[in-house]
Amino acid sequence: MDQRAAEINQIPQPLKGRLGASDPGPRNIQLDRQNPDLLTPPETDHGTIPNLKFSFSNAHNRLSSGGWAREVTARELPIATTLAGVNMRLTPGGIRELHWHKQAEWAYMLYGKARLTAIDQDGRNFIEDVGEGDLWYFPAGIPHSIQGLQDGCEFLLVFDDGNFSENSTFLISDWFAHTPKEVLARNFGVTESDFADIPRHELYILQSQVPGPLAADKVSDPNGPTPYSFIHHMLAQEPIKAPGGTVRITDSANFPIATTIAAALVEIEPGGMRELHWHPNNDEWQYYMEGQGRMTVFAAEGKARTFDFQAGDVGYVPFAMGHYIENTGETKLRFLEMFKSNRYADISLKQWMALIPPELLQAHLHLNARVMEALKKQKQPVVK
Repeated sequence: MDQRAAEINQIPQPLKGRLGASDPGPRNIQLDRQNPDLLTPPETDHGTIPNLKFSFSNAHNRLSSGGWAREVTARELPIATTLAGVNMRLTPGGIRELHWHKQAEWAYMLYGKARLTAIDQDGRNFIEDVGEGDLWYFPAGIPHSIQGLQDGCEFLLVFDDGNFSENSTFLISDWFAHTPKEVLARNFGVTESDFADIPRHELYILQSQVPGPLAADKVSDPNGPTPYSFIHHMLAQEPIKAPGGTVRITDSANFPIATTIAAALVEIEPGGMRELHWHPNNDEWQYYMEGQGRMTVFAAEGKARTFDFQAGDVGYVPFAMGHYIENTGETKLRFLEMFKSNRYADISLKQWMALIPPELLQAHLHLNARVMEALKKQKQPVVK
């Protein structure tokens, strides 16, 4: 065997038995290694399904003095029309400046701690700290800010519109810069010269000092604080446990303010699988945080396609399409499932099959006695 042939044998090839042929290049071997089920799909894959994966590592990163941000929207992943995501990092003291959106904002803290501020439409304020595993939700139009604490922070933002962009938010510095100083003076009852030092352009993410204790930052409000919380401690929830992993579900039932985005945090042990299922309420937007996984999506009309995922990837499943997710690595697989909905909902294939007359099922699939007996134990959905 010559040297060229030896090199080809050391890298993944689009070969399966007698099917396919080697690829001598040019090619991106690193991507092929990360996506083995695109290079050599399972034989059950068939037909054409749109791309259902995009990595934040392939997204443009916007760098600022106080951190960075990158987004995956319908521009990067055209099939993702219901939700969009932003991965953001703030330095210690870094501030995502005072702003608001046309869309609701849901967030999961990935690392570190942050201080949030907001007011509602009745002039009631909210100032609290969040840490790893915490969520927040700001309804559309609610002004807020985020500031990194001691070690800074990193978080995932999810917005209830696939065409959302971080670059189109309403920023306080941008509004001041584009309002005549004579108007600012009249609005605040001071002189134009009092606004000589305002920024001439938006700040977006700026560097500042790490704030002091939370109690020192509390601002007395004549209208009182908001009567509801904008944050939820997702990791503090008791998980639903199954032989192959756990799941924590957060929606308007246990986080009342979150009326447009429901979510589940899924953890699958090595060798485990998120069973065959589908969602009857909306599309599914996924964010992979840890481990390696593989998802096959069934789209009806004889169509199915398999995708591989690593930490930092976004996955998407269009409405009602059947799918399952396997842990293909040697460590725990952790990911978020999110939906543009006030409630989380899914339907288990096994549970459906177990709760219909056996004769009806047999008329369709001709299952043997072992499968039928196993179904008697499958009347509750699980992460296997």
